[in-house]
Amino acid sequence: MSTAPAQAAAAADTEHRGPSALLRWLELRAPLEAAVSLSLLPLWPLAPRGDGHAVLVLPGLSAGDASTALMRQFLQARGWSPHGWNQGLNLGFRPGVMDGLRTQLQQLARDSRRKVSLVGWSLGGVMARELAKELPDQVRCVITLGSPFTGHPRQTHAWRLYEFVSGHRINSDDLHRPLRETPPVPTTSIYSRSDGVVSWHCSVERRRTLAENIEVEASHLGLGLNPLALWAVADRLAQAEGAWVPFAREGWRGWLFGEPAADHPHPD
Repeated sequence: MSTAPAQAAAAADTEHRGPSALLRWLELRAPLEAAVSLSLLPLWPLAPRGDGHAVLVLPGLSAGDASTALMRQFLQARGWSPHGWNQGLNLGFRPGVMDGLRTQLQQLARDSRRKVSLVGWSLGGVMARELAKELPDQVRCVITLGSPFTGHPRQTHAWRLYEFVSGHRINSDDLHRPLRETPPVPTTSIYSRSDGVVSWHCSVERRRTLAENIEVEASHLGLGLNPLALWAVADRLAQAEGAWVPFAREGWRGWLFGEPAADHPHPD
């Protein structure tokens, strides 16, 4: 009997595996990344300055606003008006979650009379992208950190947890295929090749006129706490509305921020 089906299945299993065991162990550095960011508090004033517009920050899977507290503290110190998502733990695309985000986005835009920027960590970034697709006229830009919006959904080590807490089967095309579409607003994906939870290929956006990738050295659990990632977020948010340009890597930035992959390797 032919072994071709078994070989094909084995190849598919290998292709869909998440990051290596070594990278999973390196996730233990996340507290160190937070400690470094806090130790650099005296240098925060050197980061790009904000113009006061509202920034809605979405947490990752099974995390809440406490996980983004440091990021929001940093953004507020630099002149933005950051807001948590106020929905407890992020347990996926459960009924009412996107409705709550739409309401919050519309309220922030209405109160400030300005467009709102969206920053999402991991699953929160996937949600931010979907929100921007639905309400592009109220979104200034989208920034994601280690968000798995392309590739095979099982190229993460959180897919079983996601299915458990959300009740969704993430390998169904009707759920994950639409996520690959790029929002019609300036979009930045910040990712790390040493991400131990999400395969970095899943966080690389195709190069488009208003879409870009920024590579940093970070863990997945520390991306929203990492000093380089925080700097990159501030740099992107500091651009004038309607005057978006790609992230510049001249000078010292070329030493600290890697050259991003030009395209993700997965078909639409």
